[in-house]
Amino acid sequence: MLKRRITGLLVALAAAVAMAVALPLSASTASAVPRQALSCGNYPDWVAGRPYVTGDIVRYSNGQYYQATHDNPGYDPTISTWYWAPYNCSSPSGFVVSEAQFNQMFPNRNPFYTYSGLTAALSAYPAFATTGSDTVRKQEAAAFLANVAHETGGLQYVVEQNTANYSHYCDYSQPYGCPAGQSAYYGRGPLQLSWNFNYKAAGDALGIDLLNNPYLVQNDSAVAWKTALWFWDTQNGAGRMTAHNAMVNGAGFGETIRSINGSVECNGGNPAEVQDRINYYQRFTQVLGTTTGGNLGC
Repeated sequence: MLKRRITGLLVALAAAVAMAVALPLSASTASAVPRQALSCGNYPDWVAGRPYVTGDIVRYSNGQYYQATHDNPGYDPTISTWYWAPYNCSSPSGFVVSEAQFNQMFPNRNPFYTYSGLTAALSAYPAFATTGSDTVRKQEAAAFLANVAHETGGLQYVVEQNTANYSHYCDYSQPYGCPAGQSAYYGRGPLQLSWNFNYKAAGDALGIDLLNNPYLVQNDSAVAWKTALWFWDTQNGAGRMTAHNAMVNGAGFGETIRSINGSVECNGGNPAEVQDRINYYQRFTQVLGTTTGGNLGC
């Protein structure tokens, strides 16, 4: 049976969409940013007032490097931490999780969840698992995959198993309605994207028409992974920050749980669920050969 539906996530996502908390970049913009690191000397100096898109890397006047985590009109990287994060430009390129490590983490996964699908999705959010030191990058990858493992029973489930819920995820108060049908917006993918408004928000951010074709999330592995990264990198959810910012700014794994499920699990809401996420995280950091850091619970 699919892990318990994450009601807190759904409510928080609804609020995030309604209030326009974040303005994610389009997939076409993001995919133009190479994930592989250049040598330090090849990154341009930051210029105040010059527009930057998510994934851009610049050298600040203090000699440090920063990567844009959101599109911005040239904000100062040392002041606007929502839009910029420190970047270690000399770190090894590529994804910090190898295919062998991915297979070790998910030995019983559904064949739909391919490693190639995950790596293809990474270009949509170039700051994911590339920001900060080698330790921080590995911790973020482990944290993301640990939460994914918890939500999908170790990547066994592509769609929500309780079909009785399917007709509940259409909010007809939205001006665009539910063009794919009232029962078309059930939970799908690594973080179980649900509701018509979330499909529209994620699709708009990724440059994919998920409102009219939500089935892409269960038929295209890269699209499924991209929707999970959309939430991870751009949405505060039920928490106080994005899960990405929680990991790269030192708030700890517990804050990623808060972003995903808020009081449904945190503050004593469901300690067993929290512990299950922590168990995955501890195991995955061991696979990656790194430490967990502090603040594991919420």
